[in-house]
Amino acid sequence: MAEVKNVEEDQVIQEIPENYGSVLDTIVNKVKEAQARAVKAVNFELVSVYREIGQIIHEKQSRAEWGESIVQQLAKDLKNRFPGIKGFSSRNLWRMKDFYLSYCEKEKLTALLAEISWTHHVSILERCKDPLEREFYIRMSKRNGWSYRTLLNHIENKSYERMMASQENFEANLPAKVSNEARLSVKDEYVFDFLDLGDEYSERELERAVGKNIESFLREVGNAYTFVGSQYRLEIGGQEFLIDILLYHRKLKSLVAIELKRGAFIPEYVGKMQFYLAVLNDTVRLPDENPSIGIILCREKNRMIVEYALKDSNKPINVASYKIVQQLPEELQNQLPTPEQIEKLLEHIE
Repeated sequence: MAEVKNVEEDQVIQEIPENYGSVLDTIVNKVKEAQARAVKAVNFELVSVYREIGQIIHEKQSRAEWGESIVQQLAKDLKNRFPGIKGFSSRNLWRMKDFYLSYCEKEKLTALLAEISWTHHVSILERCKDPLEREFYIRMSKRNGWSYRTLLNHIENKSYERMMASQENFEANLPAKVSNEARLSVKDEYVFDFLDLGDEYSERELERAVGKNIESFLREVGNAYTFVGSQYRLEIGGQEFLIDILLYHRKLKSLVAIELKRGAFIPEYVGKMQFYLAVLNDTVRLPDENPSIGIILCREKNRMIVEYALKDSNKPINVASYKIVQQLPEELQNQLPTPEQIEKLLEHIE
């Protein structure tokens, strides 16, 4: 009889190769990518079937075949049939109906709806009543990969209103292919509630406070920005000029110069920003990058003064205000673009 050998005894212990770590990382990443695709596929099917359930409930009720008691019975029966699956409460069934009715006439959103989770949809449905506002948060959640908590923060901070009411001159001073993207990258008002500043502070103190909290600052201005430097030095004609903060927008492929002002906006700030942008374009911008953009952040602004200051500017500039605490001015609600203008802008959020 042939001798049976223990496989483990015959194995030779080898030294771990130098490239083992990188191979392990590659395999781990492939598994994670597969897991992410599986979660995405499950979510796609879940949201799709919830929409279909909502449609059935709506059609039955519209023909007076079902009342509230039938929907409650349906919830009980579905829980019994699928005991391990959550989401079939009567409250969630009514959400499915609302979900269907909210988007049944928006064919362009059909494929996009399943790209974000049902939890995202519930928050948007319950907290946003305007159809265009709902579309904005759906598109931005998908585009930026917002988590549920991040989405809530944006809704609570009124990101839709702040972004849609922004004052800038991008359409006149940027190539058409990037002007709408640029509009979506700025706001009318920013909330710097992470800054530990009193009622009185200097611009230098403001700059230092932002520098110490640069990660929070970047989260507020947008996740497509990367930090280049603070007090960024430009030397022209033997003189030194300092830009408060210089960022880079990855999607726009543009340098973004930010000036921080502790007081109200004055028109002279536009001339200074135009100078900075001209220098950046000539001395810092790379050949394959788009024109540099300027953001002037002031404690407050008069919208009419800003409009005139930007009217004849030949550089893309956004003038925005900031708050140390979360508070959206009531008058901002009246500054939003028309529904037609908003729909046109939303088409560029992919």
